[in-house]
Amino acid sequence: MKKVGVAAILVAVVLLAAGVIAEAQQAKGIPRIGYLAGVGGNVKNPGRYTEIFLQALRDRGYTEGKNILIEYRFADGKGAAYEAQLADELVRLKPDVVVLGPLPAILAAKKSTKTIPIVMITSNDPVQRGLIDSLARPGGNLTGVTRMTRELSGKRLELLKEMVPTISRIGIMLAADATALDNDFKRYEAEARALKLQVQRLEVSPSNPDFEALFDAATKTRVNALISMSYGLLNRHSKLIAELGLKKRVPVMFERSESVEHGGLASYTADDTESYKRAAVYVDKILKGSKPADLPVEQAMKFEFVINLKTAKQIGLEIPQWTLMKADRVIR
Repeated sequence: MKKVGVAAILVAVVLLAAGVIAEAQQAKGIPRIGYLAGVGGNVKNPGRYTEIFLQALRDRGYTEGKNILIEYRFADGKGAAYEAQLADELVRLKPDVVVLGPLPAILAAKKSTKTIPIVMITSNDPVQRGLIDSLARPGGNLTGVTRMTRELSGKRLELLKEMVPTISRIGIMLAADATALDNDFKRYEAEARALKLQVQRLEVSPSNPDFEALFDAATKTRVNALISMSYGLLNRHSKLIAELGLKKRVPVMFERSESVEHGGLASYTADDTESYKRAAVYVDKILKGSKPADLPVEQAMKFEFVINLKTAKQIGLEIPQWTLMKADRVIR
């Protein structure tokens, strides 16, 4: 080979190596976010709420791959143990901040690290669950948003009774491996007593989620309405649950509004769009130097009552006009 050819190859190799080194150095200086989505999605199609979170970051000047890197994990409603496992994976990557929704993931991350900032989007009362010291001064390395899902349990029962005045026994659908299973059901149980309603616990196994059998069991025990709780497993199968509600002519209320778009009767929940936008604000503040311990945990301030009027008609239910007037959104 000619000397000129060898020299040219050497120059190309040096330039390539320099480029790789420069890229590695650049990547090393770029903040990394560990992000866990509880239900659905993938890197190419991360899902509605992940997109809202990413857009909120873009609105604050962050461009993925340019001045921020994101390590994604998708639990896809596969259960509490899997959610915890994914959280541990993210912590081991040592990102600059971790964003988590499922309670098992939050608990696992909190146990795994005392230094990596954690931003939560939780359905639970974070003080009651021992995640933080107080809303105003969370302490430790965890902060974020509480959607107040459990605190809204009584309001859901109240609205369901308004929509179906004849109901007396409501089935509460839970995932059998849920971290806060007993506390979550007891919250509904206590609120139901005040409304002179009975509630029945209906657990779904992650290893064998037979929803048709669950509906049949509920019917046999004279359950005349259902509430599907906001666990990864149930959210993952919300379309099937809604379809079975139509098939069996059983009113089903959900704890997430998108489930009503799948055919559920109604939902009452925090505005999740706002919750994911606020999570991006926390990430921005932390990347700019704020400590989670000094960032108060925010409670959801905006709530949404959604009714699917088409579903009501299909199951032979007439929603009272005063209840329809309360709805923030009616699907016709």
